Amino acid sequence: MRDRATAFSPASVGNIGVGFDILGHSIAGAGDRATVRRIAEPLVRIAAIRGSTVELPHEAAANTAGAALIALRDALQLPFGFEIELDKGIPLGSGMGGSAASCVAALVAANALLDAPLDAMALYPFAVTGEAVASGGRHGDNVGPMLLGGVALATAGHVVPVPVPPAWTCVLVHPDAVLETRRARAALAGAYELKQFVAQSANLGLVLAGCWRGDAALVRAGLSDVLVEPRRAPLIGGFAAVKQAALAGDAMGASISGAGPSVFAWFENETQARAAAPAMAAAFADAGFTSQTYISPVAGPAAQVIA
Repeated sequence: MRDRATAFSPASVGNIGVGFDILGHSIAGAGDRATVRRIAEPLVRIAAIRGSTVELPHEAAANTAGAALIALRDALQLPFGFEIELDKGIPLGSGMGGSAASCVAALVAANALLDAPLDAMALYPFAVTGEAVASGGRHGDNVGPMLLGGVALATAGHVVPVPVPPAWTCVLVHPDAVLETRRARAALAGAYELKQFVAQSANLGLVLAGCWRGDAALVRAGLSDVLVEPRRAPLIGGFAAVKQAALAGDAMGASISGAGPSVFAWFENETQARAAAPAMAAAFADAGFTSQTYISPVAGPAAQVIA
């Protein structure tokens, strides 16, 4: 039995525009690493957090990774504990699932140290519990796809992998700006009209059907967020121009990644994605932001043990 493991969790695109808090997909490139050590003491502790530009909680119960492993220990009634070291590779407040990635990486590493490791589906409830520390609710749209890879429909109690054609490609552009999740959620306060919910439900249905059937036309018809994007877009400098650059490059759709300020777009193939990516980054530059661009299959990778 090994007593130490390191796991990597990829970043993610939360919501995918039309699936607020319930739909997301992983992306290749950016991610967090967690090294977990099995210890004799029946507790969870955070030994180190590296790579973060802001102070993150070292108290296990207040940290997404620590809270997830506490939930795992309690559920399995483990006689031993875990010590965690986190290496952050995803900027916080980026809309790329930074808090979720630490949680998932720690769970996958700790799972490798169990006498009887669980499958990814069984780890999901613990990941949702950990993510709730940062998000304030049991939202699975980031941790679900990180655990399973690719696109996932994720509710508080279920996570369902959603198949997509392997050629479909995502461009994610992250401007050098921070949009705190709580501020982004505050922008959603207020009344909505029933017709907006009907339209959003129709769009979500079209996107899910398009993914399962591999029908890009259905995704193009549905990948339009009429609920959340209109309220959050004013918080993101240059958003409209970045989205327009993606659509001008024949994107199936584009919207805000997670709570923002990152912007994502889906393309039918990598050639289209690579052709459109510079224009999306240039639109952020015109708004005064340097940015980083990630190009990934929509069917991105799952978290995995790397050492």
